[in-house]
Amino acid sequence: MSLIVSLLNRLVGNSSKASMKNDMLDFNVIKFFYINIRSGKVLRPLPVRWEFPSPGWVKINIDGAARGYPGLATCGGIFRESMGEFIGAFSAFLKVQTTMVAEFYGVIYAMEETQKMGLTNVWLESDSTLVCVAFITMTNVLWMLHNRLNTCLN
Repeated sequence: MSLIVSLLNRLVGNSSKASMKNDMLDFNVIKFFYINIRSGKVLRPLPVRWEFPSPGWVKINIDGAARGYPGLATCGGIFRESMGEFIGAFSAFLKVQTTMVAEFYGVIYAMEETQKMGLTNVWLESDSTLVCVAFITMTNVLWMLHNRLNTCLN
C-alpha cells in the first residue's frame, strides 16, 4: 500500500509537474484510479548537423548539465580540427551547481584547454544562447566566474 500511496503523491492531479518512470506499474496505477494525464507539447524535430571549421581553425563543442536545480553537475567539450579529426577533449565534475553554471564552466574549461594546447583560432560552440551572448558581450556573466573568464580571455 505504501508504494501506491507514494506513486499517487507524485501523480495526483492534473496540475502536477511530477514525472513518471513510464513503467507498467505507473500506468496501471493511473488506469486504476482513472487519472487523466496530459502529455507535454510535442515539438517538431529540428534537423541539426555538425559543421566543419575553416582550415587552420579548431572547433570546440561544449555542453554543461545538472541533474536538478541545483544538482550534481558536469561539463565537457570536444576539440576537432578542420577535417573533423579529434584532437582533444575534457570533462569535469562540478559538484552541486545549476545548469547555467555548468554551461559557463564549459566555456571556461574550453578556453583554459585552448591556452594549454597553444591554439589561437578556435570556434567555440554551445547549445546555451544565454552563455554565448554573455561570453560575446561580457554581460550577465555569473559573478563567481567573471574573473576566471576574464583571465582566459587575456
